[in-house]
Amino acid sequence: MRRLLSLAFAAILLSLSLQAQRATGVSAAATARITVSGFVTDAGSGERMIDATVYERASFTGTTTNNYGFYSLPLNPGKAEIIASYLGYDADTAEVWLTRDTVINFSLTMSSSEIAAVTVTASGRRAKIESTQMSMIDIPVDKFIKLPVIFGEADVLKVIQLLPGVQSGTEGSTGIYVRGGGPDQNLFLLDGVPVYNANHLFGFMSVFNPDAVKSVQLYKGGFPARFGERLSSVVDIRMKEGNEKEFSGNVAVGLISSKFSLEGPIIKDRTSFVISGRRTYYDILARPFIMRYNQGQEDKTTGGYYFYDLNAKVNHKFSEKSRLYLSSYFGRDRAYTRNTYRPNYEGDDDIRMEYKDSYGLGWGNMITALRWNYLITNKLFSNTTLTYSKYDFDVTIESSVEELNSKARAVDYFKYFSGIEDVGARTDFDYYLSPKHSVKFGTGYTFHYFKPGVTTFRFDSGIMGDTGLDTVIGDMKVRANEFIMYAEDNIELAPKLKMNAGVRLSLFNVQDTSYFVFQPRISLRYLAGEDLSFKLSYSKMAQFVHLLTTSAISLPTDLWLPVTRRYEPPVSHQVAAGTGFLIPGNLEVTLEAFYKTMDNLIEYKEGAFFG
Repeated sequence: MRRLLSLAFAAILLSLSLQAQRATGVSAAATARITVSGFVTDAGSGERMIDATVYERASFTGTTTNNYGFYSLPLNPGKAEIIASYLGYDADTAEVWLTRDTVINFSLTMSSSEIAAVTVTASGRRAKIESTQMSMIDIPVDKFIKLPVIFGEADVLKVIQLLPGVQSGTEGSTGIYVRGGGPDQNLFLLDGVPVYNANHLFGFMSVFNPDAVKSVQLYKGGFPARFGERLSSVVDIRMKEGNEKEFSGNVAVGLISSKFSLEGPIIKDRTSFVISGRRTYYDILARPFIMRYNQGQEDKTTGGYYFYDLNAKVNHKFSEKSRLYLSSYFGRDRAYTRNTYRPNYEGDDDIRMEYKDSYGLGWGNMITALRWNYLITNKLFSNTTLTYSKYDFDVTIESSVEELNSKARAVDYFKYFSGIEDVGARTDFDYYLSPKHSVKFGTGYTFHYFKPGVTTFRFDSGIMGDTGLDTVIGDMKVRANEFIMYAEDNIELAPKLKMNAGVRLSLFNVQDTSYFVFQPRISLRYLAGEDLSFKLSYSKMAQFVHLLTTSAISLPTDLWLPVTRRYEPPVSHQVAAGTGFLIPGNLEVTLEAFYKTMDNLIEYKEGAFFG
């Protein structure tokens, strides 16, 4: 039955696409179209601009740039006035006489007047009204960095919690619950690489440093086929690329952390870099209070907590058609306490003992992406990415007793370690057939390596004799392979009706068991007026990894685990309907309703064992 439904859905999409091409396409024999393509960049930094609008004034035929600033716009031969615009920037215009395929690159300058900024804003909002995409919110980076939320620190996820359809978890934490989903049903992407733990400070801050962020997009429904692996939402975060023109940087000292950012050209207009980092200093601030507490005490105690993270990115332009990016993120949290106690045995010089107790908790992410953009033709853009993602945490407890005269020592040691490691490769293509028809497709592979939990016990008594214990429990490693293929077709079916239809095929292999999931997606937009549209979407999502959690607070000890041979992967179905319109004052209003079901959800009992 499922195969019949899948084939029927594919047949419907193919039929609609063919009908649309017959209705909107112009035969090659009748009119030879000319393709204008290029990149839109920031004139000040040289960074490529995502979702910039490019259109021809007379015909009002237009498109938007992709995630790498590229656009392709087929036009009729003859005179053309092509305009590029972006929110908060002055529009740039190129007047050309088109006789053959032409490359035009635009460099936009930040608006110097409020009037220009308002004009561009209205244009950007109208583009959203006309788009098939629904349930997606662009979060302006320059806005959220001005919204201090906790201890004067701006935070991406804190801003997301303020958006409609999103709820926060425990007060003050960064966990998000989107349209009835759980905290593990949100896919966080940093430059296209999954981030398994998005929290610092036990969930009160996120790992995304605002100084390193270029763009943030939240998808709550109507998911394009290029996204998958989670049931409820996708948070797509892109890092800055670095200023190709000049060096710039900043240093900031806050109440709980300090940070820096530096960017500039390595080779002007060809190679650039950006690096940013931050560190908290709760441990340093707490030292005077701990030292005062230790005065007059026989036992001496110290402790603290801190986190740090580092973002770095380098990109090199081989030519106008070829560019290479290398981006990395590394961050870690550490909490610790140490106690030393030397009893004072008056009158007995033969006994001098020292007791030491220490506790440590650490967790962190390591992420790397090597990405190559290549413009195959002026209509076909490719992006090939190699990715690496690692998340791990460890808990360490150690107690020791030492006889200071004989140096005999007894040690009790406990360590718990868990983590997940991914290595992947992916290729994506953007194909621009016409201003009314574009296609995205691609494929990818990810190797997952899970370490659900390794516990080490060690007991060594040099005081009581040679007895000892050294054992490891739960050293189980799970390997999984994931293959995906997707295609999505964005096409104008009629002058007022536009469709984005696609399908995602996922194959997940674990424990000698394979799961194949067919995930159809479709979004429709009907333009009822210049400033009014109605939208409808359906999406099916599958999730192959999930979070084993034991509390409402997002703790670093929560475990990421794959589906097993016993249970099928969780699947969600979501239907959404809504409308968007502009009102006086250049304000955009969107209203949406959704219906969502989730099947095969797994809930663990306290103390349950993974197997």
